[in-house]
Amino acid sequence: MMEERLSTSRRAVFMEGVHDGVPIALGYFVVAFTLGILAKTAGLTPWQGFVTSAVNIASAGEYAGFTVIAAQAPYVEIALLTLVANARYFLMSAALSQRFSPETPLLHRLAVSFGVTDEVFGITVARGGTVNPYYNYGALAISVPAWSAGTSAGILAGGILPSAVVSALSVALYGMFVWVILPAAKKNRPIAGMVLLSCVLSLAATYAPVTGELSGGTRTILLTFLIAGVGAALFPIHEEQEGDHE
Repeated sequence: MMEERLSTSRRAVFMEGVHDGVPIALGYFVVAFTLGILAKTAGLTPWQGFVTSAVNIASAGEYAGFTVIAAQAPYVEIALLTLVANARYFLMSAALSQRFSPETPLLHRLAVSFGVTDEVFGITVARGGTVNPYYNYGALAISVPAWSAGTSAGILAGGILPSAVVSALSVALYGMFVWVILPAAKKNRPIAGMVLLSCVLSLAATYAPVTGELSGGTRTILLTFLIAGVGAALFPIHEEQEGDHE
């Protein structure tokens, strides 16, 4: 009887995750579609795009990966750039690890960590209390297939639509990144300053004598470390936290 109630509880939590994951899935499909346009220019097939999105589940990481693949960069550069682009998930996973019940098996912890995305992390944290793996499984069960299918659909569309339309759709991905950056920049002056600095340094590095000879992926890696380091040194988080307590 106890096992039956536990099974019912897990099923209910799983369906809650599916319910909360529906809006995420819809958004994922749209964003992944534009990402698929870029994947098409990198030479990926619909199946390759589907698998890539299913195991990566990261717009910034996949964008970086597809960009350097299109540039025929070496594997080391692809791996390093993807690692840098997805580094924020280390912090999210560390935060979620503190929310697990001590009795949660390692297998569930690993499974949840595989699907840590910005959106899934957000709805998980918003629930409060301890992390229930089955809630995450429900959200991932509907959002990951939508993300992967969207990438495949974008690749298919890239092979059918006229080149002018494909070029126009590819701009939508840049619009997504602008949408991610602008709200944070409006609320936080240090972030706005770092965004402006990144634009200036990226432009300068493209035309500078030494850095201009490097590949785009290598420049991105170097600038990410440089700008992130400057931001951490000038605007440490503990100062903001201390200010909040005053």
